[in-house]
Amino acid sequence: MKNEYIQICNATQNNLKNVSVKIPKHQLTVVTGVSGSGKSSLVFDTLAAESRRELNDTFSSYIQHMLPKYGRPTVEKIENLPVAIPIEQKKLSANSRSTVGTYTEIYTFLRLLFSRVGKPFIGYSDSFSFNHPDGKCPICDGLGYVTEMDIHKLIDFNKSLNESPIDFPTFGFDAWRWKRYAYSGLFDLDKKIKDYSPEELELLLNAPQQKLKNPPAQWPKTALYEGIIPRINRSILHKDDAKRHKKQIDSFVTTKICPECRGNRVNRRVRSCKINGKSIADTVQLSLEELVEFIETIDIDLAQEIKEEILSRLHALINIGLNYLTLGRSTGSLSGGEAQRIRIAKHITNALNDVLYVLDEPSAGLHPKDIDRIKMALRILRDKGNTVVLVEHNPQLIEIADYIIDVGPKAGEAGGEIQFTGSYADFMKQDTATSIAIRSKVALKTKNREPKGMLAVKNVTGHNLQGFSTNIPLQTLTVLCGVAGSGKSSLGEEILQAAIEQELEVVSISQKSIGVNLRSTPLTYLNIFGDIRQLFAEENNVSPALFSYNSQGACPHCKGKGVIVSNMAFMDDVVTTCESCQGTRYKPEVLSYTYRNKTIVNILDMTVTESRDFFNDTPFKNKLQTIVEVGLGYLRLHQSLSTLSGGELQRLKLANQLYKKGALYLLDEPTDGLHLTDINNLLNLFNQLVDNGNTVVLLEHHLSAIRQADWLIELGPEGGTKGGKLMFEGTPLELANSGDKITGIYL
Repeated sequence: MKNEYIQICNATQNNLKNVSVKIPKHQLTVVTGVSGSGKSSLVFDTLAAESRRELNDTFSSYIQHMLPKYGRPTVEKIENLPVAIPIEQKKLSANSRSTVGTYTEIYTFLRLLFSRVGKPFIGYSDSFSFNHPDGKCPICDGLGYVTEMDIHKLIDFNKSLNESPIDFPTFGFDAWRWKRYAYSGLFDLDKKIKDYSPEELELLLNAPQQKLKNPPAQWPKTALYEGIIPRINRSILHKDDAKRHKKQIDSFVTTKICPECRGNRVNRRVRSCKINGKSIADTVQLSLEELVEFIETIDIDLAQEIKEEILSRLHALINIGLNYLTLGRSTGSLSGGEAQRIRIAKHITNALNDVLYVLDEPSAGLHPKDIDRIKMALRILRDKGNTVVLVEHNPQLIEIADYIIDVGPKAGEAGGEIQFTGSYADFMKQDTATSIAIRSKVALKTKNREPKGMLAVKNVTGHNLQGFSTNIPLQTLTVLCGVAGSGKSSLGEEILQAAIEQELEVVSISQKSIGVNLRSTPLTYLNIFGDIRQLFAEENNVSPALFSYNSQGACPHCKGKGVIVSNMAFMDDVVTTCESCQGTRYKPEVLSYTYRNKTIVNILDMTVTESRDFFNDTPFKNKLQTIVEVGLGYLRLHQSLSTLSGGELQRLKLANQLYKKGALYLLDEPTDGLHLTDINNLLNLFNQLVDNGNTVVLLEHHLSAIRQADWLIELGPEGGTKGGKLMFEGTPLELANSGDKITGIYL
């Protein structure tokens, strides 16, 4: 039947080359292919974007104005398109008031439960909320923690206000926050702060917000005066600014668990109301498995309906491998993989069907044991009558597909074509980069390096670690493995601390993406654009600023962006290439200057590999070479970093840190988002780092990386309170033969 397929006709989004393909409805389709081949361009930027755009068009223009804008993808047409729900690998909000309980709405039902059957009765549902005046702890304002400021580390008492005594951005001499003290007329600007009277000191440090009586003329008319401590508390520590100034803040602020509520966020009255001996504060500290056991003990007719709602949500989370979480855990502390699984669990419990679910690498950050649980969840979504499409590299998930679409053959401009469509059995007979890589499994390492000494990591107790000691063999490749939540990241932090104490040079590359925007490119990231502009300036006897599209050289029409974004009021913004500069970003006169017969635009259009060869005799050639070595030679110099995948961004960060000797590299899931062939290239690079005298420690789930390690440390057995134990240390071969039920069985 015609309606049994979603039909995409002539998609040319990003690097797609007139792709036409059909996707079967009510089945599980996996879209695979090397990193950068065009999978996300097809699935997210074309299929999901068009569905969301069409859906938004059905709302009134008033509502549309508030919805996210989806640009019109460059595709001729898509037929039989269901409503799409993208479930992406994005972290959840880091808002300090958001927890696993509030995000999944389980806490809402718990509040209802305690207001109905808790004893003594203290009020209705809102009274149990830590975000409500009736429920929150008065000492920490419902945050669960308090901050203490060491004022002598923030303010130099030996200086006067005129000598910049406050060590914090925007509080320095003549900065806008400084002016609030200098222009208040309350202080002698040349008097040392140590010489202030007690009244003056109290006014400078602790005064609450107030209107000044008879302020001097330069004081802003509507401004309120406020002491430094309440001001920093209000406008910096509890705002997004805190993230930006973390290093600075950590130097004078210590964060402690609230002494009144012990981190439980709610006040005494709320904690006095109990069911079977437990308060609502006790329940959010239980792991989800323990919480199920507690809820099942409640045998009161009034609670039956609420019990069922809570249990169905808890079971959905447990079945997907999140049994170790607690409802009190802040959402900002969850990994991208954990956040994605919470979203999947949310959809399993809703009543919608005939929906198109689009998932971005649901295997990322997951142990093979957890991937088995994800398989079950995806089948449940499909069997409810939905169409499920995954962008995925992991062989464990590719093998459960009803239908496979392979994009390739290579990355960037050498990709964007369909290599195969069909069943898994037929796919495994093909010779595409992916099917070949799946067939050729990485062998278990049998020749392990001899360590050149040991890094002792003693009595580790951070987070859920159970107080064990271990050794990291130096100048080897060590992998920390174990299920999600078992304590790998916590052990990684302890290893870093031990390395710093031993005065080893440390290179830690996390999963947090580098700040990317429309103007950031490989050139700006490597910091070599200045060198290239200098070469052009010297060759042509003009200012280097002329060759910057953020400065003198910018096309006046598009201001150096290369595109014009037209605001269409109630319709989507329309993005068009600038007619004046044809997308080059430069004003015409800049193109009359050349260096070795190339204009600046010719240079920017080169791939990293081409530019490395072109600038072969320059001091910055090595920087370009490092990008080639981490497998990103196909990127164009002017390519916006916002088009890169998570795996590509992490390798870009690694490129900046190559060529060290005697350092300890700690990498958090560097294979995340990588195709099997790219993983092999990355493992070669890690082996090279070790051969150059470095120690490499990976937090990894991918079996290819685990098989290639010199030394393995496995944590477990489960996550959260059921994890944090040292389960195994030894070689991959020893783990495979050990009867280990966590990772060993998958080797």
